[in-house]
Amino acid sequence: MKVAIFGGTGFVGSYVVDRLLRSNHTVRVLERGDQRRKAGAETGVESIAGDIGQAEAVARCLTGTDAAIYLIGILREHPFQRITFEELQYRAAERVMDAARAAEVHRFILMSANGVKPDGTAYQRTKFLAEESLKASDLAWTIFRPSVIFGDPRGRMEFCTQLRREIIDSPLPAPLFYDGPLPFGAGAFELAPVAVEDVAEAFQRALERPDTIGQTYELCGPDRLSWKQILTTIAAALGKRKWMLPAPAFGVKALASVLDGQPWFPITRDQITMLMEGNVCGDPQAFGSLGIEPRHFDERSLSYLRAG
Repeated sequence: MKVAIFGGTGFVGSYVVDRLLRSNHTVRVLERGDQRRKAGAETGVESIAGDIGQAEAVARCLTGTDAAIYLIGILREHPFQRITFEELQYRAAERVMDAARAAEVHRFILMSANGVKPDGTAYQRTKFLAEESLKASDLAWTIFRPSVIFGDPRGRMEFCTQLRREIIDSPLPAPLFYDGPLPFGAGAFELAPVAVEDVAEAFQRALERPDTIGQTYELCGPDRLSWKQILTTIAAALGKRKWMLPAPAFGVKALASVLDGQPWFPITRDQITMLMEGNVCGDPQAFGSLGIEPRHFDERSLSYLRAG
């Protein structure tokens, strides 16, 4: 199968490309000039130069392919550079859906995010709107909603590498966030980190299994861990023990309200909101239905952090 990938040079995208190539698919990737060959000189990857905002480049990427995968997503906005949730996670996704129909590419797989909702943060809302547009189309769609994704970042941004740099390696105590005036349940909200290799395999399986059409899959790892447990596991993978203290979320949000427009500030108001909502799956059987045994979040699976 020949597959057009949008977002193929990102963290998840590089693994999806590798997985499809190993499964004997042909891959075509839309790449900006500053992204060219970011994923290495993979045999079998056809590169289309262009930006997601260029209709002609998007059309060339889709022409003659059998399926499209949309992986583009951002963690924070830079409006002056036209990098916004609205544009990249919703409007651009809609345009690629329209272009796929025009090119008679009927199979379409979208990477959304676990916890999306119409009344959530801008990140959650735009992911949700992209899902709704895809469901309302006549495309043969599949939607994946992964929890937080971990794995060797290959020089890109990744959840655990960021936590190592900004929290574990810092001389300051690790923050155990809590809501309200008293530190009850500090750091107790739960996440279910999912390995990037398992997410990539899910995309490959979906392309090859017609029964995944019209389905939405929540992708969570097998371990449901508190924020405190996640920080402890990352520290242990690095041979460290980390001092932790309760931290009021309202204080971080107040600071972020002033500084989250600055690229050097590590977290935005919306990110702390989503973090404290937790990120676990209502249906933990998604990987099983795809025939995948997901990796555990443990010191062994985090060994890549020691090389950073």
